[in-house]
Amino acid sequence: MGSLIARSEEPQIVTVDVHAANNLIRSGHRYLDVRTEEEFKKGHVDVENCFNVPYMFFTPEGRVKNPNFVEQVSGVCGRDEHIVVGCQSGVRSVYATTDLLNA
Repeated sequence: MGSLIARSEEPQIVTVDVHAANNLIRSGHRYLDVRTEEEFKKGHVDVENCFNVPYMFFTPEGRVKNPNFVEQVSGVCGRDEHIVVGCQSGVRSVYATTDLLNA
């Protein structure tokens, strides 16, 4: 379902299932949905701590990575906050989490 940025000495990506992600969100983690705005509008996790920053955009040429992704996430989420990153299948969330950890 999603990826979790685990804050420790060495931040790492931890993949969790829907139930674990739900428990983390209920315990205070923020939920970052990295799907496109169109996908997000069709339906998303209905929690207070949910926000959408697309990792990729659909264009006539295909999918294009959002060049401002890290900057946009930084604008709405503090570096020390715990977040669960999710998308439709889990692929974009892993790439997005990797970019955030490397920023």
